Amino acid sequence: MSSDIDLLGRAPVWRDYLTLLAREDLSFDHPPPLRGPAERTDAMRRAIDLLWSAFACQNISWIGFYEKTSGQDEMTLACREPKPACSPIGLHGMCGRGWQEKRPIIIADVATLGANYIACDPKDRSELVIPCIDDDGECWGVLDADSYETGAFDEHDAQGMTKLLIALGLTHKAMLIERPMRL
Repeated sequence: MSSDIDLLGRAPVWRDYLTLLAREDLSFDHPPPLRGPAERTDAMRRAIDLLWSAFACQNISWIGFYEKTSGQDEMTLACREPKPACSPIGLHGMCGRGWQEKRPIIIADVATLGANYIACDPKDRSELVIPCIDDDGECWGVLDADSYETGAFDEHDAQGMTKLLIALGLTHKAMLIERPMRL
């Protein structure tokens, strides 16, 4: 285990999601109705803009949404910051696994994943995947965050990003009870 990973699985940086939600007057306690496909683009863009502006200086190197491509075993990049990434991607990677299992995934060290890791940026060392669930319980896509630091994400990040997605109508409130998978 790398010396920069806390033995309790805490990230080295604590990101203040509740202040971000309050500043933007967003509530995960009383979220808007879940958005349909036609309404998602603006909400995804807002989520990316908020997360990037608040936390890019706190060990996040990239953040974006991948949407499941209908009828295909792949996902397509919908929006992101700050640079382009692989698209489309297969379902064998962590975004695909998060989509299939409908469960957040915290990857402390992407080097441990072998063939199950899709390396869009060879400098990335850790990743967080948050599935986005609609009213029917179907996963339509994922939020993907990367960092150049090993162990950059923890359960606090998974819960905080999920709360933002709920407040923007991008995922179901039931996602708050899903305990993240740690890899």
